[in-house]
Amino acid sequence: MKALKKENRELRNILKEVKKELSIFINVGKALTSTLELNKVLDIIMENVQKLVKAEAWSLLLIDEERDDLYFAMTKGHQPAGLQELRLKIGEGIAGKVAKMGKPLIIRDVLNDRSCPYYLTAIKGFTPNNVLSVPIINKKKTIGVLEIINKKNGKPFTKKDMELMLKLADQASIAIERSNLYQKMANLAITDDLTKLFNLRYLYRALDTEVKRCRRYHSTFSVIFLDLDSFKLVNDRHGHLIGSKTLMEVAGMLVSSLRDVDIITRYGGDEFVIVLPHTTVEMAYGIAERIQQDINRHTFLTEEGLSLRITASFGVAGYPDHSRDETELLRLADQAMYMAKSLGKNRVILASELLHISCRGR
Repeated sequence: MKALKKENRELRNILKEVKKELSIFINVGKALTSTLELNKVLDIIMENVQKLVKAEAWSLLLIDEERDDLYFAMTKGHQPAGLQELRLKIGEGIAGKVAKMGKPLIIRDVLNDRSCPYYLTAIKGFTPNNVLSVPIINKKKTIGVLEIINKKNGKPFTKKDMELMLKLADQASIAIERSNLYQKMANLAITDDLTKLFNLRYLYRALDTEVKRCRRYHSTFSVIFLDLDSFKLVNDRHGHLIGSKTLMEVAGMLVSSLRDVDIITRYGGDEFVIVLPHTTVEMAYGIAERIQQDINRHTFLTEEGLSLRITASFGVAGYPDHSRDETELLRLADQAMYMAKSLGKNRVILASELLHISCRGR
């Protein structure tokens, strides 16, 4: 009878644990389907890692397909400063090895393991003893790694812990894929297919945002409208494929010469619009002149065996100097650009010069 009671007690405890785990996974599933934002998805995953396996530190790494390496998308617990700037090669360290093999790993003596990553030893007051690392796999392709360090009870990770993390990783893989797909679709809606710059739809949204910000904080911003001079000749002489590659090269120049906060858009054809937050008209004029000179000095399509030289005409308008309305501001920058064309091309004209030049022309 004692043995039977003990067995019943153990079965009840197991059933209780299974019900708890099932409840967590049901809640995880509901939570993950409630959002498409990657950061929220990652938060949900990390929160439930802690519920399933009590540990001292957790990391979720994702694979950057362009760079073919791992980056720390989210970390919790004892972690060294600057960990989120660190990147691991596929095959490097424990997480890198798991990403390469696509199979989970339990390391029970971390410091004596050759694959122990150096960053684990850089945490003051924290000794990594054991690590559980599982791959996040979607459609037979590893997209990330869940890594947890040191169980709080001091015991090594078990096969049961691994199975729980693999179940969570399965749910995570679907949610991360949905989130990435959503982000790609969102990017397609606001970016130009050819140049990968923002498109016209995003431009109007950005202008509206900047006007509201400036009204609220009594700030300023400027708009540069630029059009490549005689670009039709490039298409006529060399074909539209070369013309497209030239536009892509111009887009690359703009991205490399401007700040991250600046909004660069392809307006259409060979026209580009740049929105410069916290930038006075005078500053914007200087930026436009610098871009003009860069284009003048640049030899395009050398890799294609060509040596094309092109120029551009620029119009500059600013808030609140020229207008407090986003539509009017864009129109004035456009008019200033066309004035630059009419005066011989390859120059920068301020919106405030429009009236002065028109009167002088009469």
